[in-house]
Amino acid sequence: MRFIDEAKIKISAGHGGPGCVSFRRETFIPRGGPDGGDGGAGGDIIIESAEQVSTLQDFRFKRIYQAPRGMHGSGANKSGRDGENIVIRVPVGTVIKDSLTQEVLIDFTEHNQTWVACKGGRGGKGNSHFTTSTHQAPKFAQPGEEGESREITLELKLLADVGIIGFPNAGKSTLISRMSAARPKIADYPFTTLTPNLGVVQAGEYETFVVADIPGLVEGAHRGIGLGHKFLKHIERTRLFIHLLDGTQLLEDATRPGDDALTGVIDNFIHRYQAIRTELGLFAEKLLHVPEIVVLNKLDRLESVPALVERARTELRQRINAIRGVHPFPGEPFVISAVSGYGVQELIFTLLHEIKAQKAAQPNSSEKILLPSDERIRS
Repeated sequence: MRFIDEAKIKISAGHGGPGCVSFRRETFIPRGGPDGGDGGAGGDIIIESAEQVSTLQDFRFKRIYQAPRGMHGSGANKSGRDGENIVIRVPVGTVIKDSLTQEVLIDFTEHNQTWVACKGGRGGKGNSHFTTSTHQAPKFAQPGEEGESREITLELKLLADVGIIGFPNAGKSTLISRMSAARPKIADYPFTTLTPNLGVVQAGEYETFVVADIPGLVEGAHRGIGLGHKFLKHIERTRLFIHLLDGTQLLEDATRPGDDALTGVIDNFIHRYQAIRTELGLFAEKLLHVPEIVVLNKLDRLESVPALVERARTELRQRINAIRGVHPFPGEPFVISAVSGYGVQELIFTLLHEIKAQKAAQPNSSEKILLPSDERIRS
């Protein structure tokens, strides 16, 4: 199934049914008087978040939603039937915007959160409502009100605690498959990940967190090179980044005699590190302030060169700290092998500790943007 994370739809609530003009006509009851019933209310358009829905796939095929109108009133003070509501289910993490103004209308961050996107029109009153002492036989009734309509944009932003970022082929898919039960496509060529992947990490007997792997970034992504910024919105909500760097070159080049080889490898790491941060900043400056843990991957033969690796880590730590302006985590940059599992467990416990610390500092940090009118929202 194709991963769809954006959609634009038109929604219209039902119109209210018109009231009825009727007069009571029964044997032995002369001049029975007006008895026109009210029209039924139009159906609402209700949007509901559901954990069972994972993409906006359904909106590829159906882009117009029209709720039924209310039925006409009838004689004997019978009200018309209300139009049925239409419930549209979206994934948790969906942001809904007005297509014209781009104003955020609601942000679905919880399961079973509902929002009345378009309110149905009220039914018109029948002529029985308009009798007075001087006007005892009104021959008119109210028409039903029109239902609301609008065009909205649905944008899915996956909810995850940790986001894995890095160049293509850095080992992001392998790492998420090692940390969780997620099974993304893994191959030895770039851009094997074409859609975001989510995995639940079991960090302890009763402790878990969610990690997201997005397609790799390259320099110039903001100009449309590679997969561009299309999927970066999926890490906007994350509490923490894993900035994954391919450490293969450290084993291949830096083991040669002389200091120049190691200096060149470090420079290459820093260049790639800065390139990713530049692309994040061009997409949204706030992403530059998300805490991150730098990880060197594909280093599964470290026992033979421990001094070299420690020297590289020390220099990288200093230069990364200078770029970020934030003190590194203890043990950063972490050295792992996603294939063999070396160092992954230590990384998981560090991630869990930081996530718990952030939650404790911001117990009500979940984003929720709701319309001012309380009667439209139930969660």
